[in-house]
Amino acid sequence: MKRVEEALSELALRSSTSPSPEAFASVQPFCVDTMTFPEWVQFVFLPKLEGMLEGGEAMPPWCDVAPMAEEYFRKLEQDGSLLIEALRRLDELVTAAR
Repeated sequence: MKRVEEALSELALRSSTSPSPEAFASVQPFCVDTMTFPEWVQFVFLPKLEGMLEGGEAMPPWCDVAPMAEEYFRKLEQDGSLLIEALRRLDELVTAAR
């Protein structure tokens, strides 16, 4: 998770302001209607994984977030390979933990 956080910072995608409470109420995958993908990673995905680890919960049966990152960066001119690779590795670790 640290690598993902570092990648967000290095790519200047880390936000110092949390999205509104309404943004968290989204029922869409990745909160696509209320947050950017980097916001979702920072404020939803990573905290959820951290909470699961701290609470001793089982990891999900699979994790496949890197393809969403690929799709997000495909639309931009910014090179997102650093974040994509960090998420790919985290996907592998979470899935292997099962």
